[in-house]
Order: sequence, then C-alpha cells, then structure tokens
Amino acid sequence: MSARDVIKETNPPFYERYSKLDDSDEFWEFMVRPLRQSIRVNTLKAPLEVVVERLREEFELEPIPWVREGFFINVDNLAKVPEHGLGLIFGQEASSMIPPVVLEPRPGELVLDMAAAPGSKTGQIAQYMENEGCIIANDPNRDRANVLTANLNRMGVLIARVTTRDGARFARFENTFDRVLLDAPCSSVGMIRKSWRFLREWREKAVVKYMNIQKRLILAGYKALKPGGTLVYSTCTIDPLENEEVVDYLLRKTDARLEKIDLPVKTSEPVLEWEGKTYSDELKKALRIHPNDNDTEAFFIAKIVKPGDGE
Repeated sequence: MSARDVIKETNPPFYERYSKLDDSDEFWEFMVRPLRQSIRVNTLKAPLEVVVERLREEFELEPIPWVREGFFINVDNLAKVPEHGLGLIFGQEASSMIPPVVLEPRPGELVLDMAAAPGSKTGQIAQYMENEGCIIANDPNRDRANVLTANLNRMGVLIARVTTRDGARFARFENTFDRVLLDAPCSSVGMIRKSWRFLREWREKAVVKYMNIQKRLILAGYKALKPGGTLVYSTCTIDPLENEEVVDYLLRKTDARLEKIDLPVKTSEPVLEWEGKTYSDELKKALRIHPNDNDTEAFFIAKIVKPGDGE
C-alpha cells in the first residue's frame, strides 16, 4: 500500500484537505517517513568544536545547513549519549531550530518566548544571547512548565524566568520586549513523522480552534513588542488557516510588516488564496516548509517587525 493510500485510509478528511496543498507522491511519502535524529550543540556549556570533535569519535554527523550548531546524527537512542545527559547537546528537530535563528536575539536584550515548553528554542535563544539579558519563558500548562524548567536547568540557561500565564496576558506589557517568539500551539501536522497519533486524531474543527487561539496570541505578542523590535511567528503545521491566515490577520489589524528570511533552506510556495479568501502578497516573505522540502518536520515561519526605532 502506498503512503498516499495509508493516509487516505487512516484519516480521509485529512487526505482530502491537504491534497489541495500538495498532491505529489513525494509529499505523501515524506509525510509518513520516520524523522532523522538531529541535535543542537549547546555552546553555553562547551565550545562547539570541542563537542563536535568528541561526537565524531563515535557518530556520523551531518551539518544542518541553516543552523551552525545543528547536526543530523546516526543514533537510535539519544538518551544513551553521555553528552545529552550533561546538557552539551539537545535533541531538537532540524526545522524547529529555524525560528530562533530568524529571531536573531542579542546579549543584553529582553526577550519573550510566549509558548516556550519544552524549552529547546528557549535554550537556543539563551545560547545566542550568551546568557546575558533576560528571557521570559512562558507556558500556561504547569506540567509542561516543569519540563521547561528542568530542560533549561540541564542546558545551563541562567537568564530565563519561567511563567505560567495565558500568553494573551502579555498584551498589558505594551512596547516592552526587544524580541518576541510565538511558536504557537497548533494542530501539529508536521509532527506526524514523530507520532502517528497526530494523524489519527487530526480534525478540521481543531484547526479552527487553534487558529482562533493563534490570532489572540499574535496580537498580544505584537502589542508587547517594542517599536523597531522583531516578532517571529512559527508553527509545526501546514494548514493555511494556522499560518498565512493568522499572519494576514495581524497585518490587517496593525501596522506590522514582514521581512524576507534569507536562509539556505528549501521551501514551498506560501498560500495566498485558500477557501475563497485572498491573503497579502507580503506572505511571500514567509517560509512554508513541507516534509519533502528538506526531509524534516513541516514548519511555517514569519519574521514580523514593528515600525519605529525603539526609542
């Protein structure tokens, strides 16, 4: 049975909806293909070159083109690698390393990570900030926040304060943060390669539910951003309602602008028309990544700037 037929049989509405986006055999084959293991070297604990040299004594490493600290690695169980337990490396999907790279955080800045758990991107942000400045790492779920705290401790992150608020409440801190990351809760279509349950449990009504949450969060994140600051919006799904629709909503409601993202990553065309609705041409600057583009999870990333000089 082909990958296309497996998906069609497992969840017919899923197949019907996303065959409108991409109906190539390659798209469906990569949708169900197991993910390659990838890691990010944590330079908060040791120099990149030292960790890479040690790992290459035992494993094959393939650099991830868009992240200097990222590598694909031939290991079945990362938990058995001592460097993982020591926090020298962190298991992180290759495409999920893109949002912190696009955010470009700098030492000394004030950064808001609105949906931070389990903490891989927060750790990457702290790495780029060289543990100087402050990160508000938020997740409204206390159990997930506990995992977030444990992971940040293991990575040696010293500048994060973990909070458990509804992300929309950060709107009250108007024009406060230098940078905001909203890696939004979503229908997780891109994670089907990691867990089959995301395909079995997918429902269109959940997509609409997440879209409404995402719109509320992106408005709050933008309000909390300083003039001249950068907000990165990302999801690990391919649905236009959770991606282009949400960013288009922000563009229509505010003075936000998009910036082009220049990284060595293969992408699919952003969706500018969906279900009878037309989105801004500005969306051409966003990255839409399908599983077959780079043999990774699916992802969507938009770089948003607030006009002004921040003074």
